[in-house]
Amino acid sequence: MQQRVIRKYVYDIAPACDLIAQFTKGKSLDNDRSDPLLRSAVERQFEIVGEALSQAIIVQPSFVERVTDAARIITFRNRLRHGTTLVSDEVVRGIIEA
Repeated sequence: MQQRVIRKYVYDIAPACDLIAQFTKGKSLDNDRSDPLLRSAVERQFEIVGEALSQAIIVQPSFVERVTDAARIITFRNRLRHGTTLVSDEVVRGIIEA
């Protein structure tokens, strides 16, 4: 059962990543700054990724070993969700382009 729950979280993460790529294809930092809908959509998908990863690790702590930079991803999600002034458009764009 644990694997089925983990799989559900992975299935939440994958489409969120795909949507980030789709939303930002052909876009630039200037687009991020001038389009609040784009910025909100991208940040929401990052929140989904971070939350799903966080929950997967709670269910199966060893899952953290399978995800590069898991702690940084979760921290980024927390900053987006709770400390929006701590995350600049440049930071979000840098993650997209990494």
